[in-house]
Amino acid sequence: MRQGFSIRFLHFSWLACRLATCYDYQIQFSIDAIIPFAYLSTLIMHQRKLNNGREVEQKSRGQLRRRGMGMVMHIDGRWFKDEQQRTLILRGVNLASNAKIPVRPNGATHLREHAFEHQDVSFVGRPFPLAEADEHFARLKSWGFTFLRFLITWEAVEHAGPGIYDQEYLDYVAAIVEKAGTYGFKLFIDPHQDVWSRFSGGDGAPGWTLEAVGFDMTKFGPSGAALLHAVHGDPFPRMHWPTNGSKLAAATMFTLFFGGHDFAPQTKIEGVNVQEYLQSHYINAIKQVALRLRGMEHVVGYDTLNEPGSGFIGKDDLHAHCGLLELGESPTPYQAMLLGAGYPQKVAVYGIRPTGLRPVSQRVINPDGVRAWQEGCDCIWRQNGVWDLDAAGNPQLLKPDHFSIVRGRKVDFTNDYMTPFVRRFANEIRAADVAPRAFIFFETEPNHFPQELTADGGDARGEGSDVAGLVKQPEQPEQPAQPQQYLVHAPHWYDGVTCYLKRYLPFAGIDVHNMKVVVGRRRVQQSFITQMRRLRDSSGGLPTLIGEFGIAFDLNNKRAYATGNYQAQIKAIDRNFRAMEANLLSYTLWNYNPDNTHARGDQWNGEDFSIYSVDDA
Repeated sequence: MRQGFSIRFLHFSWLACRLATCYDYQIQFSIDAIIPFAYLSTLIMHQRKLNNGREVEQKSRGQLRRRGMGMVMHIDGRWFKDEQQRTLILRGVNLASNAKIPVRPNGATHLREHAFEHQDVSFVGRPFPLAEADEHFARLKSWGFTFLRFLITWEAVEHAGPGIYDQEYLDYVAAIVEKAGTYGFKLFIDPHQDVWSRFSGGDGAPGWTLEAVGFDMTKFGPSGAALLHAVHGDPFPRMHWPTNGSKLAAATMFTLFFGGHDFAPQTKIEGVNVQEYLQSHYINAIKQVALRLRGMEHVVGYDTLNEPGSGFIGKDDLHAHCGLLELGESPTPYQAMLLGAGYPQKVAVYGIRPTGLRPVSQRVINPDGVRAWQEGCDCIWRQNGVWDLDAAGNPQLLKPDHFSIVRGRKVDFTNDYMTPFVRRFANEIRAADVAPRAFIFFETEPNHFPQELTADGGDARGEGSDVAGLVKQPEQPEQPAQPQQYLVHAPHWYDGVTCYLKRYLPFAGIDVHNMKVVVGRRRVQQSFITQMRRLRDSSGGLPTLIGEFGIAFDLNNKRAYATGNYQAQIKAIDRNFRAMEANLLSYTLWNYNPDNTHARGDQWNGEDFSIYSVDDA
């Protein structure tokens, strides 16, 4: 654990025991019980002995009972319950952010060499080699964690090409997940992605998905289609990577993945519309994992897709800036298309100001006219009639509302595109021959609410979108009868001020749902509690698990690494935990990364969120 930071986990464990059933050993306390600190210390030391010694003392039922792979969880309203109807408030951690990048070749995002290698790669050993699993699982167990959000990526499974699955990686995942069960961990699988792919500035999808639609990934940097750490070099702009969601590469891929039928009907791959092609390959890849884990009772479910992006879907005017996060070079959607087609553009440059994110200057990007598309491939959006050249050869926008109106009706991303995808994913993962009892964890676009999932509605093709219609009733009578019994709302939340400034300001915060600044220590804490309550209450009565929250550890220019004083980090994360506990929320903290170092953090886009670092071990 980070030096000086263990006090946080004593406090964390105390709150967890105070507010809920202790998930690991099932010590049942009332919500209002206060656990004496001396008793808690004894419990923690006892847990360490149980974990480090290879035996578990058997206690009488209802007092101290090790809950291992055999405990069956179920959903009752907005709560997780065990087979004795005791409420479980899950205390977990994400394992691990290094799963975003390959082991071979080293995929750390700052490395230029092999940055665009995407077929001959291997993720075997993410999050850690099987031979080191005991060390890491024992450590996590001793810290009080009993639940995991286990990261994989689509790329890790299907990097070699469409329909070619990495059997060695699947074998590895099965072995490491099985090992987690022997330590009593429950977990769900998170098919992780950020801004689509490693090659568009994040992680997730295989490189061949970009090539299949005509992109040349090696040209993304100079054409402005993506901001890549390996291309940009150091220092990499702090927390600029999310802006890739509104740049050409990621925005195009998300639009095609969720809405290709409506917005790119001319785009087909192997005779199949691009939406069907991408979704079917993605779901089939995750099914390969589910089939390998079939029968492991401690695998409770599957996330649908980490932090899904809407791309261009729903954008009313392609001339207007549309991203939730505008930071650094920020082209409009139309400018992004023209940049990718090789037309230099003067774009707004946004910066952080006391009043929020504001344009601070302008800059011409792609002055050399580099195209983001392969030779012989035209811009997909030109092919689909969004823009074209006039008689003089100048580009002109033909359909500024192309992504907001379908058959005369204004579209909504969550209702019309995300919901049908969640329904399809759940149907296929929960099929009788795959994982029929799996919970399905879903999240909407970051900082958006899922009320639409519980309201009557229909997508642009006339399909319903209420929660009860998300997943068809299973044919087997022994299966849960209603989707509410296996759907879990799993949104993410981060303290925006701390994340983006990399400073702990006790008197300042931001309400990420309405982007309002909050001033005053007590007001900030109450704002965090209110934001958590909004997330919980927006689920339509489904259980809510905060899939990600956490803090950057390299606060104040990494001062703690030199001094060993982690008080700023402790105070920052304490505000987060208090907001969670005030709302009795289950959660998985972001994150545990066995490869974290002081110099390079989590090895990905300059982030440093891991609660463990090899330099502090």
